[in-house]
Amino acid sequence: MNTDADNQYCADDIPALCQPILQRRAQIVIGCRPIGEIDSFSPLKKALQRLGSWVVRKASGSDIPNAPSGFRAYSRDAAARLCVINTYTYTLETIIQAGRKRIPMAAVPVRVNRVTRPSRLFRGIGEYVSRSAKTILRVFVIYAPLRFFFTLAACCALPGFAGIRRFLYFHATDGGGGHIQSLVLSAMLLAVATIRFAVGILADLIAADRSLLEDIRARDLSRTPPRDEAGSREKPALEVVSAG
Repeated sequence: MNTDADNQYCADDIPALCQPILQRRAQIVIGCRPIGEIDSFSPLKKALQRLGSWVVRKASGSDIPNAPSGFRAYSRDAAARLCVINTYTYTLETIIQAGRKRIPMAAVPVRVNRVTRPSRLFRGIGEYVSRSAKTILRVFVIYAPLRFFFTLAACCALPGFAGIRRFLYFHATDGGGGHIQSLVLSAMLLAVATIRFAVGILADLIAADRSLLEDIRARDLSRTPPRDEAGSREKPALEVVSAG
């Protein structure tokens, strides 16, 4: 399991956090804090927490209500399948990855302790929002590149087709005199859209290769139990990792 180093989460809730995994109801369990009841959170931070969780739910296709929570439990198979590449925070990336990989997730309510020190991950709300948005966008591009670049291509293709339609209309009604600019601009937009769509196809092929490599890595880790201090291989009971 995993918890933050700022002692924010109540350790008495560890059994409840691990229960869905032990019962084989989920492979990843997120401890959901009572955001509305945390006095140390300002109204702006509470709103941003809810907004960020909503964005992650849309990007991952999951129903986790508190995505930024660092109080989590992972099964060994789920941990082997996750590959965190972001150096800022793992919380958002792992949920999006798990959602895209169809890893079963669950959420349980947990309690929080009194704040004893501020977070060291960010210096203010603005930095937190900026870096979290970059993380979500980067992970979404990595795991849904075709959808991302197709959307960018559509943003250019639709105005391009509209410009061609405009030129054809004026060409049919008054010979198109003075409207050649619409045709030139439309051609440029359609060229950009074609390039973006081609980049999306290449990125999708790269994503498929990366997915195969991650599956190979996960299978290798699943077949290789960790070594104990004596050098023999055995399966650990529970490991607690502190982050941040």
